[in-house]
Formats: sequence, structure tokens, C-alpha cells
Amino acid sequence: MKSANVITLIRIALVPVFMVVYLLKLRYHEEIALVLFLLASATDKLDGYIARKYNQISDFGKFIDPLADKLLITAALVMLSESGIVASWAVVLILAREFIVTGLRTVAMSAGRVIAANSWGKAKMVIQVIVVAFLLTPLRSIPVGFTNLGEILIWLMTLITVVSGVDYIYINRDLFHTAK
Repeated sequence: MKSANVITLIRIALVPVFMVVYLLKLRYHEEIALVLFLLASATDKLDGYIARKYNQISDFGKFIDPLADKLLITAALVMLSESGIVASWAVVLILAREFIVTGLRTVAMSAGRVIAANSWGKAKMVIQVIVVAFLLTPLRSIPVGFTNLGEILIWLMTLITVVSGVDYIYINRDLFHTAK
């Protein structure tokens, strides 16, 4: 197996470790969970860099890399929702976008087309990682007007996630006419 794919599989393996650490609520659980989340997030850049530099791009990597991203973000958002930090409506909208774009990519593949991540999709992922990391810290409770910084960032993350999904649908709207 190519080293880029091994790194991606390590990211997937870190997801349950991250979840257990966060959910056990032991001493320093948020800090340790934050480090694990950031480490797992960093592997996304690392595996992409290695795949490109050493010509290790593969169909398996194209499939597993975005799946690993979705697993990590989904696990974090569900746990943060369970902890009362992120509203469930935001998690549902974010997950709906992921399912819709994944479905769109599947339809595109059956039509012999690949839908690569565009600038909105890349921005969405970066913002999700930054916001989730921030939400894992006590800084999320900093008051801002009638709410707190964490709430504002959740709204921003959700908005950008939805906009990126609408963008993917709009750009690939022809797939809806050719789908059988």
C-alpha cells in the first residue's frame, strides 16, 4: 500500500481515539482531543503532499481521502452536538451537504466524470477544521454581543458549508438532466 494511503488510514484510525478521549471527559480531555483532532487534520495535507510529490495518486486514495475528512468532521460535530456546543440543526445541514455532494459525485462517476474539490469545497473544509478546533477550546464561550464567539463561528461554518453545496449543485446541474 502506498504511504499516502497509509497516512489517510491513520487519520481514520484517529477518529475513534479522538471520540473516546473527548467523550470520557477525563482530566484535560478537551485539550487532548484538540491535539488528536489537529493531528488527524494535519494528515490530510500530508497525505496529499506525499501523493503528489511521489506520484502516489490512486483511485483508492481519491475515494478514501474525502471519506476520512468526512468521518473526522462528522465525528467531531456529532460529539460537539451531544455536548450541547453545536446545535443539531447545524449538524444536520452540514451532513446533508456532505451526503448531497457525495451523491452528486457518484452520479458524475457513473457518467464518466470526476467532480474535483473546488475553491468553495476547499474553503469549507479549512473553515470546518478551524471552527471545530476552536469549539474544542474554552475560547468558544467568549461573549460577543448577545451570543458568544463559538455560536458566530458555527453560523459561519454552516453558511459556508451550505453555500459550497449549492455551488457544487449549480456547477453540475446538467447531471440532473442526464441522470437515468
